[in-house]
Amino acid sequence: MSRSPCISLHKFSQLLPSFLPILSRSQCYKWHTRYDSRGHATCISFPGNQPQTFTMKPSTSSSSSSVLSSFLVLLAFIPFSSSYLLPPSIIGSTVEHQNRTAISSFRVVNRRNLIQCPDPNPYLQINVSSENSPLSDDEYVNVTVSGVFHPSDGDWVAMISPSDSNVKSCPLNKIQYVQTGDTSKLPLLCHYPVKAQYVSNDPSYLKCNKQECKKYNNTVCEVATCSGTISFHVINIRTDIEFVFFAGGFETPCILTRSAPMKFSNPNQPLHGHVSSTDSTATSMRLTWVSGSEEHQEVQYGDGKTLTSTITTFSQDDMCTSALPSPAKDFGWHDPGFIHSAVMTGLRPSTAYSYRYGSDSIGWSHKIQFRTPPAGGSAELRFLAFGDMGKAPLDPSAEHYIQPGSLSVIKAMTDEAESGNIDSIFHIGDISYATGFLVEWDFFLHLISPLASRVSYMTAIGNHERDYINSGSVYMTPDSGGECGVAYETYFPMPTSAKDKPWYSIEQGPVHFTVISTEHHWTENSEQYKWMDQDMSSVDRSKTPWLVFAGHRPMYSSTDGFSTDDKFTKAVEPLLVQYKVDMVLFGHVHNYERTCSVHGSNCLAMPSKDRNGIDTYDHSNFSAPMQAVIGMAGFSLDNFSQPGSWSLERISEFGYLRGHATMEDMNLEFVNSNTRQVQDSFRITKGQK
Repeated sequence: MSRSPCISLHKFSQLLPSFLPILSRSQCYKWHTRYDSRGHATCISFPGNQPQTFTMKPSTSSSSSSVLSSFLVLLAFIPFSSSYLLPPSIIGSTVEHQNRTAISSFRVVNRRNLIQCPDPNPYLQINVSSENSPLSDDEYVNVTVSGVFHPSDGDWVAMISPSDSNVKSCPLNKIQYVQTGDTSKLPLLCHYPVKAQYVSNDPSYLKCNKQECKKYNNTVCEVATCSGTISFHVINIRTDIEFVFFAGGFETPCILTRSAPMKFSNPNQPLHGHVSSTDSTATSMRLTWVSGSEEHQEVQYGDGKTLTSTITTFSQDDMCTSALPSPAKDFGWHDPGFIHSAVMTGLRPSTAYSYRYGSDSIGWSHKIQFRTPPAGGSAELRFLAFGDMGKAPLDPSAEHYIQPGSLSVIKAMTDEAESGNIDSIFHIGDISYATGFLVEWDFFLHLISPLASRVSYMTAIGNHERDYINSGSVYMTPDSGGECGVAYETYFPMPTSAKDKPWYSIEQGPVHFTVISTEHHWTENSEQYKWMDQDMSSVDRSKTPWLVFAGHRPMYSSTDGFSTDDKFTKAVEPLLVQYKVDMVLFGHVHNYERTCSVHGSNCLAMPSKDRNGIDTYDHSNFSAPMQAVIGMAGFSLDNFSQPGSWSLERISEFGYLRGHATMEDMNLEFVNSNTRQVQDSFRITKGQK
């Protein structure tokens, strides 16, 4: 059994002499323990108040910051010299969580011990400038740190919310945050930063191009300081925010100073409206939005119709946890406000309407135009499908989980929706990747709003929404960060039978969609299996000739890892063949891959080329469904290993699947979101040429 990396006082006393020359050099009363890239330290308490510098003795490391890091780490461990044992299940957790928590220095910032910077610099300031005071719902603010003697590449600024959050050290929680995937350091902040940036994002900061004289001797400047300005994208997250200036980088941070709290102009503002289908008639649509107020609000739509919202929310008590508290239960919690919902009725299929939501007392959204999808059994459907999208910041900030392709995919799909050529969207799992850091749901909803407010946005649950230890999920992983499906089902109410039964079917145009949860039990005697059997057996193929099956985890993938589950394939694949499913869509693996007509890892039929050279699957003599992995919508892309014989097309690029279904055929295209080019096309027919 391994021991945690602790340093005893005795060991520290042996190492301390190497630092004494640094601490005692010159006649300085107190030295600034941050060092610049040249190995210089600054005296911050001295006779005559004149800054002095000295060059440190070269260390064995090529970076002077490593000396400081070592020193700060030693200081950090002084109060906690006694070692403690970690259970075997925790050892090696970095490897265990590698593909689930996207480990980075910021991602595990809560694992760092915090000390107060030994820096009584009287000139240090942090100021925030905004075009709006209080803050608007969506804006960029400039954060300026000034009064800095020697800028360091380890200087950074965190955005904290609420402003009264505890950003001190939590030293007693030594193993509490193991789910971040790092057991090597103690936690930094008792509450997680929303986002953070290094001040060096201002290219003039490290060069000290922006100097200000703080003290003159006659006309000679005796004390000069430096400043830097960085820009943060801020959205209305209801709770007030503040910015905290840190030194020491993400690895060995200490607090320098913090800004005054900043409030939003209207914390109750109704925001992030998105629409979804409630049934196959397309005569009703659900609108869901977020507000800081639990006061009933309204949606006004069509020719003067008004509906009152129903209201729900969730609390920290609703989050899952274990012996090791989850992020959602602890440092990742953020109040979600209140989720409002209303079902607009009396609509006509394939028709454009406008709506707005809110109230006179709380405020109103802008007027938005949306389009209902075609009713089930009608002649045509145009849809987009993808998985694993998430979000990315609109500024250079670090966040705990960033999906780099999400911005280009959202932009490309929004442009398609604005063209009026899209009826519906299917996002099949791994929705926001908030994974227990609840404020990130707000940022995700903000990003998709231009798209999801205009067309039916249907979803399936994934491991990063549902899975948690002892929570009833099939897979006993901490992938949801303790959300265990609660946040997902509250933000995205689908036409399911009950809570925590996130499977449903819906018909749009000539397509019947069967949407399942790969995270809930799918074995032969399970409730979901029986539902799948009943749902697919009842499809009227004369009304909806196409049957599409969608879920998160795939049955086939040419990517190494734990992407597929043979038990899932063995249990469910026979149903797909029995009910002649035309197309199977999965995510989870972060690339695009298309198969032959596959069953039991064997190609039972191959597509032929039509007159345009497009791969065409002829299902007039059905043998097995074709399957596609479409998890390339945002998360960092996965590479392919040795492909199976069933694999026909493999693309590791960001994008989405575009579908056009008629009563005669389905045409599908993989669209590269960066180039907007079609990189793969295929067609499914019932024998028509």
